[in-house]
Amino acid sequence: MTGLPVNPPRFCSDYGKKMMRTKMLLMCCGLIIMQTAYGASTPPVKVAKAPPTTASPDTQRPDPQLSSSQQQVAVIDSVVAVVNDDVITRYELDDRVREVVKQLQKQDTPLPAADVLEKQILERMINDMLLAQFAKETGVRVDDAQLNQAMTRIAQQNNFPSLAEFRTKLEADGVNFNKFREEIRDEIISTRLREREIESKIVISDGEVDNYLANKARMGNTGEEYHLAHILVVVPEQASAEKIQAARERAEKALGQLKGGADFAQVAAGNSDAKDGLKGGDLGWLSGDRIPPLFANELQNLQPGQTTAVLRSPSGFHILKLVEKRSGNAPVVITQTHARHILIKTSEIVSESEAKSRLMEIKQRIEGGADFAEQARRYSQDGSAQQGGDLDWVSPGQTVPEFEEAMNKLQPGQMAAVQTQFGWHLIQVLERRNADVSEQQKRQQARVAIGTFKSDEQYQDWLRQLRDRAFVEYRLEEKK
Repeated sequence: MTGLPVNPPRFCSDYGKKMMRTKMLLMCCGLIIMQTAYGASTPPVKVAKAPPTTASPDTQRPDPQLSSSQQQVAVIDSVVAVVNDDVITRYELDDRVREVVKQLQKQDTPLPAADVLEKQILERMINDMLLAQFAKETGVRVDDAQLNQAMTRIAQQNNFPSLAEFRTKLEADGVNFNKFREEIRDEIISTRLREREIESKIVISDGEVDNYLANKARMGNTGEEYHLAHILVVVPEQASAEKIQAARERAEKALGQLKGGADFAQVAAGNSDAKDGLKGGDLGWLSGDRIPPLFANELQNLQPGQTTAVLRSPSGFHILKLVEKRSGNAPVVITQTHARHILIKTSEIVSESEAKSRLMEIKQRIEGGADFAEQARRYSQDGSAQQGGDLDWVSPGQTVPEFEEAMNKLQPGQMAAVQTQFGWHLIQVLERRNADVSEQQKRQQARVAIGTFKSDEQYQDWLRQLRDRAFVEYRLEEKK
């Protein structure tokens, strides 16, 4: 089903990426918060990025034109990390720490030591900044129209009839709406980067599917589902023996804390390099076929509440906790849709309105008697174009939500246009059927599972390479 608009992976960062603050006004807005964090007696430090001046930043004197409050803000904010040509400031780090602490407290997760948590969060911010820089360099962006569409969808998924009501609720809960909006933009960019750099290049052979299904049958897979939490200590690409040993010792230390009775979520927040670490490492419910064999074998020997030993994978060292497990063996009858589509992608060159206009012209030609399959072969920018846009039998959850929702509203023979993160689609439903999971479906599920394994591994490798190529300088000092 090459080219199918597949639902993106569920593991996404909960935090957006920030670029360097340069305007004095923004720093002034944070005066009260920073005074609380630092105290009025904090000694001056260098300005992170001061307004243009002829004086050296090291010798810059207070500007008599600024108020005393503005002068205090200018000297309080300092640089805690340099990431290529950008910086992360003390204010930004403290602001993120406050957000994470609030989230952990809301989840009733015991807090790690303050210095440990701060270093973990700084590492996340560095990786987020690297992703933002790479996206900007390679032209990956999300315009306001796309962002507004995503925000409206989020509001609807949370049962709010309008974006305005959703905003009112967020602000009533103390959430900065504009900040939340930019975090969603960053999340979409991150997803697009992963799809372009990793998932679009993954190839899964029929032999791999055969081996996967054979191993599953040999293991006597009962269709069980597992609620898991994990800790990951990443090993850098081409790491030296000393770095590998240091990572192993860090993982063993975390395991020792768990054996000593420490809370798993607390240890994960303070030690895990995975993006879900600051959420306590919770992976949610996973079916057995989505768990790598290395981990699945270990889980067979665990009871709920128990953890594995330290496990080694190409990504690094892992510790898994089995929270719960349940049977997923009940037969499931699903409604499948035989559909085809034509996709016009949006890009830096093709705007949203232009893509929609092109697609509507194609729709008019088909309604006027043109052959759908021929139009798909000529114009569709999707892997299914050579098959006339035919997606074969589509099961629930195989496509992104917008595509599936629009498809499910159509009766056989009907067409509709819909926008997704990939562009504008013209969907036509050919027929529907109710079916139990067939051999073909099992193979498709196997492909999804194999693709998930490969995507996760290759994405971690890609992130390590991105980090290895970057210039990162730490300037984090203990707060006085």
